[in-house]
Amino acid sequence: MGAKMGRDNFNAPFGFPVRGGIPAIHFISYFRLFLDPTDVQLFALGINHHTAPLAVRELVAFDPSHLSQALRDLLRGQDVREAAVLSTCNRTELYCATEHPQAAADWLATYHALPPAKIQPYLYQHPQQAAVRHMFRVAAGLDSMVLGEPQILGQMKQAARIAEEAGTLGTLLGKLFQRTFSVAKEVRSTTAIGANIVSMAAAAVHLSARIFDALAGQRILFIGAGEMIELCATHFAAQQPKQITIANRTPERAAALASRFGADTLRLDQIGERLADYDIVVSCTASPLPIIGLGMVERAIKLRRHRPIVMVDLAIPRDIEAEAGTLDDVFLYTIDDLGQIVESGLETRQAAVVEAEAIIDTQVQGFLHWLEAREAVPTIRALRDAAERMRHHEVEHALKLLARGDAPDKVLEALSHGLTNKLLHPPTQALNQAEGTERSEIARLIARIYRLSAHE
Repeated sequence: MGAKMGRDNFNAPFGFPVRGGIPAIHFISYFRLFLDPTDVQLFALGINHHTAPLAVRELVAFDPSHLSQALRDLLRGQDVREAAVLSTCNRTELYCATEHPQAAADWLATYHALPPAKIQPYLYQHPQQAAVRHMFRVAAGLDSMVLGEPQILGQMKQAARIAEEAGTLGTLLGKLFQRTFSVAKEVRSTTAIGANIVSMAAAAVHLSARIFDALAGQRILFIGAGEMIELCATHFAAQQPKQITIANRTPERAAALASRFGADTLRLDQIGERLADYDIVVSCTASPLPIIGLGMVERAIKLRRHRPIVMVDLAIPRDIEAEAGTLDDVFLYTIDDLGQIVESGLETRQAAVVEAEAIIDTQVQGFLHWLEAREAVPTIRALRDAAERMRHHEVEHALKLLARGDAPDKVLEALSHGLTNKLLHPPTQALNQAEGTERSEIARLIARIYRLSAHE
């Protein structure tokens, strides 16, 4: 609701600060707030693998280390009340509570120093109900490139944690994230959406096997030490390669991951001189700039005497310059390429999608009911405050009459009549003053509020 509805705003019966009675239009506005409240709404907006190619998605990816500050910057304006950002390889989405979603869309472009027209064709916006449904589907893996993949739920939880730490996660978004995680758990525990899933990591192994007859004799370099690299390393390690090396900006994290697979480690600044030693390179970091450039790959191919090298770039923005893929003997695959592989397992999970969508539909309605109830709370509180003031006034008057010696039964009768008249005066006066369709609308509202039948 636009104005803060508290005790100070209710200087007249039912809270309308007017003189000489309650205008009918005020009565209608008041009960519209009660029956159909409006307030700051939830919105989801962003781009993903359905709407934008990789070259566009990487333009709006967020550096995780700067995300908290970015969220605080967004809320410095007056148009956005709450916000959280989900930034993954396949999507960048902004979840917010605002009256003006365009302000959030403009901020997204401005933050990344892009003209709005650059991303507008790829941008989607989901208001209120659609936003709730979209978040439920994303968390359940129904909107992922790999249908049913479980990593997205952890990424959404991380987005909520970052927003909470930044102080941008309020009551609305906080409740929505809680419900989102609950829905995702229900979908995964009661449907087969995640059964026989073909992961990105498995697809990377599959693509590498197209180039090399056997992976057992190959040397593999993993750049990064995050969840995606850990998954890929697990899949590749099962093929018993000749060597596994982990390169990461933080040596401690590289060593921790390497110990799991009997691998060795490498500093990032050593990649250039050692790249030729590896047959397969899998990279997924949060670096804003490419780690492996065209020149580095050209030198490696020359040293390898044109033996093929498979390069899998799972990062957004990309870790490997796209031009490297044009070189002979270099087989460069991006996350979009892997997405085409995983589509082959889609049919086996379609039946589970129907069940999952039914669960989500029910849960969306449940959350919207909570929203509507929450939005009515200030109005209900104000209505009760106004009635309490009337009651207090009548009780004070009755106590004075009793102190004067009036008969208790007559005082009680006067008390009940006085309170009834005060409570019914605003709707009665509004009905009497209205004309035509306005009177009909007020009559309908009164009948609904007081549950009056036609003969009454």
